[in-house]
Amino acid sequence: MSVVFLTLYLIVLLAVCYRILFYADTPSKALAYLFLVVIFPVAGIILYFSIGLNYRKRKLYKKKLEIDKEIFPKLTEKLISRSTDVSSRHKKSIGYFYPLANFHSHQGFLSDNNTVQLLINGEEKFAEVLKSLKSAKQHIHIQYYIYENDEIGNKIAQILIDKAKEGVEVRFIYDDFGSKNIRNNIVKKLKESGVEARPFYKINLILLANRINYRNHRKIIIIDGTEGYVGGINVADKYINNKKNKLFWRDTHLKITGPAVFNLQFVFLTDWNFCANQNIAFSRTYFPISTPEKPSSNQLVQIVSSGPDSDYQNIKYTLIQAILLAKDEICITTPYFIPDKSFSDAIIIAALSGVKIKLLIPGVSDSWTVNLASHSFFQDLLNAGVEIYKYQKGFVHAKTMVCDKKIMVVGTANLDNRSFDLNFEINAVVFDEKAAQKLAEVFYEDIQNATPLTLEIWKKRPFYIRFFERVFHLFSPLM
Repeated sequence: MSVVFLTLYLIVLLAVCYRILFYADTPSKALAYLFLVVIFPVAGIILYFSIGLNYRKRKLYKKKLEIDKEIFPKLTEKLISRSTDVSSRHKKSIGYFYPLANFHSHQGFLSDNNTVQLLINGEEKFAEVLKSLKSAKQHIHIQYYIYENDEIGNKIAQILIDKAKEGVEVRFIYDDFGSKNIRNNIVKKLKESGVEARPFYKINLILLANRINYRNHRKIIIIDGTEGYVGGINVADKYINNKKNKLFWRDTHLKITGPAVFNLQFVFLTDWNFCANQNIAFSRTYFPISTPEKPSSNQLVQIVSSGPDSDYQNIKYTLIQAILLAKDEICITTPYFIPDKSFSDAIIIAALSGVKIKLLIPGVSDSWTVNLASHSFFQDLLNAGVEIYKYQKGFVHAKTMVCDKKIMVVGTANLDNRSFDLNFEINAVVFDEKAAQKLAEVFYEDIQNATPLTLEIWKKRPFYIRFFERVFHLFSPLM
């Protein structure tokens, strides 16, 4: 019996190895999965089929792609045409970052005549969000990865309920994994009150693993097609720094007014049509054409999104482009730093070319495996001259980048394979010196509450720590 079982297992193992070799996106990912299935019998194979299959162009999102192509082709053409026109008209002011602004795809659009407000931490964000939601006249579209059944979660939910009773259209997308705590309470109340609420991708027991693997990590709010919010702050009390919370939570968000909101709306509606099985298309209700004759500011904003349904890793590509175009200084903040080789190479190339690169990460990650995998990249970065700071005041969850104090990036994407390749993410790139300088000042304040890593000290860490870092480095393509 054992011989028969062993023979069957070897046949299955060889078949899985064959599949990995032919379908893995990169050699490093292939090696990591081969190591996983060989070293961990049975469990490794189960884990591979749970999280290892990339459904980027497979059946999982076939319906979403078909809906998008059927409903949005004309809108997509208009957004791309407008984006091309905007980048051309502002080529001189954009300067050497023009190739980044000229990055046009179905998931990357540039617009002008925007006003961008930088919101630091939950206390600034939610004060603005509550005011905006209360002012809604036509529709509210809201989408979150994590939405908690707590004080701020219920406060926002009550406004959504009140607005729905007033006749305002309210649509709410929540990630069924990240927001699992609201399925049987807040979601139920919202639906009973006329709010359309849908999980982006409902988790069923049989398909639990691979549905967890593909998460909608976006955080978007759109009010009447004219005001929008995007960034790293989810809806939960822990993001608000007050006496109730012992841990200081450092995060960044944006409030946007202007045509860039159309691009947020586009992303939201493609997600909504998929999860709600509806066909909401372009209309002036959701994309109001009129804009102020004299906008309060003329900030250029590029909304970039990516996910398993996109043809390219748009967010990763735009970040790498920005890094390679920078000439003086790059300030990066991220809670999770497990880059693939192309991204880490871009940082090292920039550093070796004389660009000052500062990287701010949490002092202690909320995952020890992530901590070890992240640390495995530090030696090469420090050797290249990258300055690494570990935040000590609390937990830094912001996902931001400032290049040469000329452009800034604020969004939902972490610097890891999950955000680049598996999650549905969205970033805003702002081409505006005043906004970029302000975020740079925030970054400088943050590193005052951080401990710098030095190459000399880093080299002295114990052997057993370095050993485990290298082990987890092998699995970094899977994280």
